[in-house]
Amino acid sequence: MTMAAASLPEHGFDAWLGHKRSRRTKNWLIVAAGAAMLTWCFWDTIMFDTDWARMGGALGIAGTLERFVLIDWSLVPKLVVPALETLMMATLGTILGCVLSLPVAWFGAANVTPSRFILYPLGRFLMVLSRSIHEIIWALLFVGAVGLGALPGILAVAMRSVGFISKITAEAIENIDPKPVEAIRAVGGNQFQVMYYGIVPQILPVIIGTIVFEWDINIRRSAIMGLVGAGGLGLVFFRQMAMFNYGGVTLVVLAVLALIALGEVVSHFARKAVI
Repeated sequence: MTMAAASLPEHGFDAWLGHKRSRRTKNWLIVAAGAAMLTWCFWDTIMFDTDWARMGGALGIAGTLERFVLIDWSLVPKLVVPALETLMMATLGTILGCVLSLPVAWFGAANVTPSRFILYPLGRFLMVLSRSIHEIIWALLFVGAVGLGALPGILAVAMRSVGFISKITAEAIENIDPKPVEAIRAVGGNQFQVMYYGIVPQILPVIIGTIVFEWDINIRRSAIMGLVGAGGLGLVFFRQMAMFNYGGVTLVVLAVLALIALGEVVSHFARKAVI
């Protein structure tokens, strides 16, 4: 018996005990409902919707994996240009995303925004919009607008990058030390001088680190842009899948892994040099 229960009168103790039992029963009902929901989801999405006969037959998991083990090395010369195209999409898309992020971060930072009631909500809305829409959706929109090729992939990567870069930048601006800004304004500095001498030096390491990290992520994004016709290694992957060349699919996956590993190494040393 707890101290709180011991200090209650007899009728109060009965009420407290009934309340505790009721809460315990409610918790068990919630747990039971959650377990029932998980069981139903597992049965409906896995047990009922899976072709178990195929998995255990001649085309089972072992047989399918065996096809991917036999790598088609003859495809190596054809991967050089798509790999460079993927890297180019990630780089140009990140640069364009940085340019587009500048006004969004300026609008979305509460302490420097020109308008708290119009531009601040607009900046925050653009951040959410960019992060909410998947890069494949952006690529589909731009493929429909400008056609096939690397350009829609670059635009999709740029639009997807705006939300992350601008949000981190805006939050860095909001967390700056206000004393240098106040000192520059006190001696008659204009808004540009305040931004250039008072704000940018404080947030520059954060911005550069964020851009390098986003470029690293954009390599992964660019690698799948070809699935919707935006060029790069994703397009080669789609073609190999369409031709049922499983060895070629494995080689493309290895090329993507090598490109991502390269991006990891570059971004690691770049962040280490900046931060």
